[in-house]
Amino acid sequence: MNGIFELKARQTQAADQVLTFAQADGVRVYGDLSAYCVWLALEPDGWHVDYELRDPRLKGGGPHYVLDLATGAILTKRYEQ
Repeated sequence: MNGIFELKARQTQAADQVLTFAQADGVRVYGDLSAYCVWLALEPDGWHVDYELRDPRLKGGGPHYVLDLATGAILTKRYEQ
Protein backbone atom coordinates (compact mmCIF):
# COMPACT_ATOMS: atom_id res chain seq x y z
CA MET A 1 0.00 0.00 0.00
CA ASN A 2 2.86 2.38 0.78
CA GLY A 3 4.15 1.99 -2.81
CA ILE A 4 0.93 3.47 -4.20
CA PHE A 5 1.30 6.58 -2.03
CA GLU A 6 4.96 6.94 -3.05
CA LEU A 7 4.04 6.66 -6.73
CA LYS A 8 1.28 9.25 -6.29
CA ALA A 9 3.71 11.60 -4.51
CA ARG A 10 6.27 11.25 -7.32
CA GLN A 11 3.59 11.92 -9.94
CA THR A 12 2.44 15.01 -8.03
CA GLN A 13 6.01 16.34 -7.80
CA ALA A 14 6.54 15.63 -11.53
CA ALA A 15 3.27 17.40 -12.37
CA ASP A 16 4.34 20.45 -10.36
CA GLN A 17 7.69 20.53 -12.18
CA VAL A 18 6.02 20.13 -15.58
CA LEU A 19 3.59 22.96 -14.87
CA THR A 20 6.48 25.19 -13.76
CA PHE A 21 8.36 24.59 -17.04
CA ALA A 22 5.26 25.08 -19.21
CA GLN A 23 4.17 28.20 -17.34
CA ALA A 24 7.63 29.77 -17.63
CA ASP A 25 7.57 29.33 -21.39
CA GLY A 26 3.95 30.46 -21.68
CA VAL A 27 4.57 33.63 -19.68
CA ARG A 28 7.62 34.39 -21.82
CA VAL A 29 5.53 34.16 -25.00
CA TYR A 30 2.06 35.33 -23.86
CA GLY A 31 2.85 37.48 -20.85
CA ASP A 32 -0.30 37.05 -18.79
CA LEU A 33 -1.88 33.57 -18.67
CA SER A 34 -4.74 34.45 -16.33
CA ALA A 35 -7.31 34.25 -19.17
CA TYR A 36 -6.59 30.53 -19.57
CA CYS A 37 -7.57 27.31 -17.84
CA VAL A 38 -4.72 24.83 -17.58
CA TRP A 39 -5.26 21.16 -18.42
CA LEU A 40 -2.64 18.60 -17.46
CA ALA A 41 -2.69 14.95 -18.55
CA LEU A 42 -0.17 12.15 -18.19
CA GLU A 43 -0.16 10.30 -21.53
CA PRO A 44 2.09 7.51 -22.89
CA ASP A 45 4.14 10.03 -24.91
CA GLY A 46 4.62 12.47 -22.02
CA TRP A 47 2.89 15.12 -19.95
CA HIS A 48 0.40 17.18 -21.97
CA VAL A 49 -0.20 20.75 -20.79
CA ASP A 50 -2.86 22.75 -22.60
CA TYR A 51 -3.93 26.33 -21.96
CA GLU A 52 -7.52 26.95 -23.09
CA LEU A 53 -9.34 30.28 -22.97
CA ARG A 54 -11.75 30.54 -20.03
CA ASP A 55 -14.26 32.54 -22.07
CA PRO A 56 -15.53 30.39 -24.97
CA ARG A 57 -16.70 33.50 -26.82
CA LEU A 58 -13.11 34.64 -27.33
CA LYS A 59 -11.15 33.61 -30.40
CA GLY A 60 -7.66 32.17 -30.34
CA GLY A 61 -6.04 30.01 -27.75
CA GLY A 62 -3.01 29.49 -25.61
CA PRO A 63 0.10 27.39 -25.65
CA HIS A 64 0.08 23.59 -25.86
CA TYR A 65 2.98 21.42 -24.70
CA VAL A 66 4.18 17.85 -24.51
CA LEU A 67 6.91 17.37 -21.89
CA ASP A 68 9.24 14.45 -21.26
CA LEU A 69 8.01 11.94 -18.68
CA ALA A 70 11.38 11.66 -16.92
CA THR A 71 12.93 15.12 -17.13
CA GLY A 72 10.02 17.48 -17.68
CA ALA A 73 11.82 19.01 -20.66
CA ILE A 74 9.56 20.49 -23.33
CA LEU A 75 9.47 18.07 -26.28
CA THR A 76 6.95 19.94 -28.44
CA LYS A 77 5.11 23.22 -28.18
CA ARG A 78 2.44 24.94 -30.24
CA TYR A 79 1.15 28.47 -29.82
CA GLU A 80 -2.34 29.61 -30.81
CA GLN A 81 -3.04 33.28 -31.28
